[in-house]
Amino acid sequence: MTCLRGLAIAAVALICLGPPQAQAQDVGVVQNDILVLDPERLFEQTELGQRMVADHQAEREKLAARNRKLEAELEAEEKRLTELRAETSPEEFRDLADAFDAKVQEIRRDSERRVVDLERDRERLPLQFLRAVEPIVTEVMREAGGVVVLDARTVLFRSESIDVTDTAITRIDRALGDGRAGSDSAPDTTPEPGADSGSD
Repeated sequence: MTCLRGLAIAAVALICLGPPQAQAQDVGVVQNDILVLDPERLFEQTELGQRMVADHQAEREKLAARNRKLEAELEAEEKRLTELRAETSPEEFRDLADAFDAKVQEIRRDSERRVVDLERDRERLPLQFLRAVEPIVTEVMREAGGVVVLDARTVLFRSESIDVTDTAITRIDRALGDGRAGSDSAPDTTPEPGADSGSD
């Protein structure tokens, strides 16, 4: 109830503002104290956000290929071990089997850790993206004369004219493109230290 009440208050506050002022001709951005922006759409529709997601997907595919290769290698090793059973003593075979089992468990733990790290990296992408584009969004807010930018997904009612998402997308694409290294304005979107993306 508290959350819904807060949303209702925010909605009423927006309604009380009345119709937004006309767009300023010099900057091409709507003028209003309160603006809204959809960070999810910003992430999904900008070149930078799309590139970050594509890079992460490439890492997922790389990890999947690595796991398939390891699985095939373990199956081949298990087959060789089975063939040795008739040629070795029970004690020697038990030692070989125990060593193989320990190897399998270690590989499984490592693979699970890589998957967890990769999913953690995916969860961090939107935050890393917002950090990279914050200066541009702040500039849009300044040009609009805004004092606050609300998350459009949490605003119950609003005028579409105060939504600066499309303007921000255009500005980000123009300033950063896909953020590839080598561009003077490219932001740092590499995972934070300690995050294992699943590479060898």
